[in-house]
Amino acid sequence: MTKENGHPPIPTDSIPWENFDRGKFGSRYRHLTAAAVGHQDYHVGVVIEELPPGKQSCPFHFHMLEEEHILVLEGECTLRFGEERLRFKAGDYVCFPAGQKIGHCMINETDKVCRYVLIGENNKNESCVYPDSNKVSNRWLDERYDRSAQRGYWDGEE
Repeated sequence: MTKENGHPPIPTDSIPWENFDRGKFGSRYRHLTAAAVGHQDYHVGVVIEELPPGKQSCPFHFHMLEEEHILVLEGECTLRFGEERLRFKAGDYVCFPAGQKIGHCMINETDKVCRYVLIGENNKNESCVYPDSNKVSNRWLDERYDRSAQRGYWDGEE
C-alpha cells in the first residue's frame, strides 16, 4: 500500500504511550490517527486513552463545531454530563454532538485504570466552551477568552 492509495494498517500496540499530567488532570494515550497518517492534519482523530485513578480527563467543556464519541473498553469512571454524574463502565458509549451546550468530562473515582476509545473531529475553526472556568477558546486564533467580559455587537463601534 502506498501513500497514493492509502495508509497501511498499523498494530495499535506498536504506538508508544504518551503521558499527560497537569495536577488533577492526566492520562496516558496512544494517538492512533497521528501514527497512521504521520501528521496532525486530519479530519477525524482516534485515540486510546487510559484515565488513572484520581484523575480527570480534561476540563469540563463542550464543543461548538466538533462531534466527540467515547467507548469504554475496560474499567469504569464517572461521566460528568451537565448537572449529572453518571457511572460510565466497560461497554458504555456516548456521543457528544457538535453544538450541544452541555459540558462533559470524565473523572476516575475508582482504584483502577479506565481505558476508552475517544473519536473526535479536528476542525481548525473549533470553538470550545468551559463552563467551570467561564472561558471560551478559538482554535484558529489559538486564543482563550473570559466569558464574563462579554460585549454587545455594537460595543466600541460608535
